Order: sequence, then C-alpha cells, then structure tokens
Amino acid sequence: MRTTVNLDDEAYELATLRARAKGISLGAALGEFIREAQEARCQSMPPHGGLARGPKGMLMLPARKGSSVLTTEMVKKAILKMEDEEDERKAFPVGRQHSRRSL
Repeated sequence: MRTTVNLDDEAYELATLRARAKGISLGAALGEFIREAQEARCQSMPPHGGLARGPKGMLMLPARKGSSVLTTEMVKKAILKMEDEEDERKAFPVGRQHSRRSL
C-alpha cells in the first residue's frame, strides 16, 4: 500500500537507521516498528472476560478440561460438507420437481 506520512525528525532518523542497517526500505522499517509496538502492547495487556492470549497475542477461548480440540482440518471438512450440501440443494431444489401428470 502506498501512502504519505509526516514523521518528526527523531522518528525519521530511527526508521532510516533501521532501514539502512537491515537493507530494507523505509516503509518496511516503519512496518516493523508498528508490528513490534503492537506485539509489545498485546503482551502487556491482560486478556478480557475469561479469554486467553495465544502465542501470537490473539485472544482465544481457553480449552475446558476434558474437552476435545477443534482443529483447522475439522473446520475445513465441515465447510466442504456444507458446500456440497448447498450444491445438491441448488441442483435439485425442493418444490420444483415435476410429476408425470404435469408434463
């Protein structure tokens, strides 16, 4: 994404130094600073309302003892099943079937 930003002299100098040291663009250096600040902010904030914080800072519902885990593969499988069922309903809609008498 292309945009224009106004930086104070100190922020510009820090971003320029990082960009030169890492051999990256000024925009990439600013992006790194923003992501690092967000990560630090997430790590310092306690979770809200019984939620747990995942390894990358995302808020999640904590697992209950004795509960089973819902994996990404299980979700994908359920979505595919729902899509297949929807395709069947579209191919053979209820109420549009013709009897021999109406033909």
